[in-house]
Amino acid sequence: MIPDSDLKEILPPSPITAPLATQVHSGIPIPKAKRVTIFSPDEWEAFIEEWASSLQQHYLKVRRFGGAGDLGVDIAGFCTTLGFSGAWDNFQCKRYDHPLRPSDIWIEIGKIIYYSFVGEYKPPRFHYFICPKGVGTTLEKLLNRPDALKTKAAENWDDHCLLGLTNTRQVTLDGDLKTYFDAFNFSIFSSRSTVEIIEQHSATPFHAVRFGGGLPPRFAPELPPDSPRSNESRYLRQILDAYGDHLGVTLSDVAALDPHVTLKRDYLRQRERFYHAESLKNFARDNVPEGTFDALQEEIYQGVVDICETAHTDGLARMKATMTQAAAIHAASNPLFPALKTQDRQGICHHLANEDRLLWVPGDA
Repeated sequence: MIPDSDLKEILPPSPITAPLATQVHSGIPIPKAKRVTIFSPDEWEAFIEEWASSLQQHYLKVRRFGGAGDLGVDIAGFCTTLGFSGAWDNFQCKRYDHPLRPSDIWIEIGKIIYYSFVGEYKPPRFHYFICPKGVGTTLEKLLNRPDALKTKAAENWDDHCLLGLTNTRQVTLDGDLKTYFDAFNFSIFSSRSTVEIIEQHSATPFHAVRFGGGLPPRFAPELPPDSPRSNESRYLRQILDAYGDHLGVTLSDVAALDPHVTLKRDYLRQRERFYHAESLKNFARDNVPEGTFDALQEEIYQGVVDICETAHTDGLARMKATMTQAAAIHAASNPLFPALKTQDRQGICHHLANEDRLLWVPGDA
């Protein structure tokens, strides 16, 4: 029988700090680097596709290759219009349940050497190995010693490359291929850590949705320029027509508002609202997936269209009632909600007016 002296009271450790409301709601956050290691195959594939979009700023063109005939190329970043005949970099994204080992890469090195030897492409400037669980210590040491990497690649050629490079024949490391192998620059082979990949992924619009953590701070919107831009022409014409409908006159341009101080102030507010929405649209482009702003615009439209199409005394009353309704729309389900302001909701109405989806004076389209 187990003596009582061997039994200890269960005493959970005291928290170092008071728990946050977000922890009570969602649990303790999983670090991003840890989360990547538990991605499913589909999640890893999607994550790599999202990350690859961040490479567009460094290369003229970025393309993803896959399937049995990838020739050792996974994600290629092209530096010139010459494609594989010019300077390019290769990113080999391998998904294993362990840190990348030397035995995992001999076939990949063999492909690069063999297919560049037969002229399928010029050797890449750099060839990076990427794995969700990172690169193991043994492999990392080899990647930092190109001569040792070459020696080990030669020793492992028969076991990994002899029958694995093509489906049609054996590829022996001898003759001209051996000469090419010996002269090959093995310093092109390197690795990228998961932390580096996540950092680059953070520059994409997919990051907040993939990892959470909220949206970055939003900069103040641009002030409307004195002279309206071409993309303002339609909604401004609609505003002037709404004022004209209210006054019972035709307003040819904004200068006609000078005698009407209250309307002139309203005109300036409406332009500020438009630029608020433009700012949000640009913010969405950089921080959330494509279509997020369009979804918000559609939600605003559905929330105001019935008010807009109701009978009103004049166009100005219709525009004012629509703006009031827009300001009351919550839109909490949209990923942009934390960054959303009243002026954005109202400015989106002018985006819709720019497309004639909202009309302040019916029949004016």
